[in-house]
Amino acid sequence: MRLRAAHVRVRVPATSANLGPGFDALGLALGLHDELEVRALGTSDVRVEVEGEGAGTVPDDETHLVVRALRVALDHVGAPQTGLHLTCRNRVPHGRGLGSSAAAVVAGILAARGLVAEPDALDDDTALALATELEGHPDNAAPAILGGLTVAWSDEPGAAGPGAVRAVRLAVHEDVAPVAVVPPGHLSTRAARGVLPAQVPHADAAWQAGRSALLVEALGRNPELLFAATGDRLHQGYRREVMPASLALVDALRSRGVAAVVSGAGPTVLALARRGRDGTTDADAAIADAFGGVMAGWRVLPLDVDTAGASVTAVLD
Repeated sequence: MRLRAAHVRVRVPATSANLGPGFDALGLALGLHDELEVRALGTSDVRVEVEGEGAGTVPDDETHLVVRALRVALDHVGAPQTGLHLTCRNRVPHGRGLGSSAAAVVAGILAARGLVAEPDALDDDTALALATELEGHPDNAAPAILGGLTVAWSDEPGAAGPGAVRAVRLAVHEDVAPVAVVPPGHLSTRAARGVLPAQVPHADAAWQAGRSALLVEALGRNPELLFAATGDRLHQGYRREVMPASLALVDALRSRGVAAVVSGAGPTVLALARRGRDGTTDADAAIADAFGGVMAGWRVLPLDVDTAGASVTAVLD
């Protein structure tokens, strides 16, 4: 397959996975975006420029995650590899549980979609499959690609090999107002997953299934149920030892009636707040009260739900 474009622009949203009970399945796209430009070069050079989050710390060569994902996508459709000039304007915090690695992977795959002559070869289903191979799980990649609230799952494996990864997009009630409370420190997904047990009690799994189903109803049609729907017994409690400040904030907000959860693998805390007619949310006062005016490096980011997902456009030079 040949390349049809030499310059594309990609926009990818931040995401929050799990949302409390929907472990490795539910994800939400948020109104905070990384924006990237990719130019195909006539040489084999790779140049990476990063502004904002990750500047000076992420690789500036072939090992950059966007470049790696783009290479995988080009190989998948049989397109030629090319030199690249990548410019990243990053707004999604790194290592905070807001899907920064999924955003990079999806950005690379969509950049390849924009560069190749047959973009349908990298449709959303294919993009999700490739992103899941690179990420290891689809809960952030699905909302990054599709936007809104997503439910992701894998078909049962069969004789032909591993089951296909799938996802559906669901609408989110207009009163749902996510508020991300971002700590100053990072935490790797590997560290957060490393404290999870290999097995959990059957009673906890059954309880969790009910809350996960209820959360879909709460986010889509009945935000009054958000507090009850965001209960969790499978992962957050086990992670307390690696993110004690985040879990203490979750506890403080929930004691004030706010539907607060750990965002993804943390350590960001996400309040699934409800927006009132005056534009404020039921989390605003509770967050201010929990901190008592001393933020100590934490940032409060009121965010919309991103309903569009990632996009790629060709740039005419």
